[in-house]
Amino acid sequence: MRLEIDLTSDVPIYRQIRDRIVRGAASGALAPGERLPTVRQLAADLGVNPMTVNKAYALLKAEGIIVMDRRRGAQICESFAQSGTPDDDFDGKASLLLSEARTKGVSKQALLARISEIVNTLYQDGEGSK
Repeated sequence: MRLEIDLTSDVPIYRQIRDRIVRGAASGALAPGERLPTVRQLAADLGVNPMTVNKAYALLKAEGIIVMDRRRGAQICESFAQSGTPDDDFDGKASLLLSEARTKGVSKQALLARISEIVNTLYQDGEGSK
């Protein structure tokens, strides 16, 4: 797994790690059951403190995106995509993101077109388009 972070970003490094793994799992770049690097290995690869990676992995575990096993390490959860419906947390985040776009003057049509592009990219294999 090739993971890149931006050390100059305002987004905390642990959050960047979390977000990259979520995107990888959603796009299929990281398959269910796929092992992630150990905390120490990923920290060394990125040049960050292991506690930063540990925080990202703990967040992913709490969200049900990964599972942790002492023998196998961190893996993409086999069933993370099976719930089928967004929860209230998703609705709140989506609403905030859409509100930010509107305050920046993005038109409804442009926003819908952009969202459609993103959804089509995530579901390019036809999975989940039912």
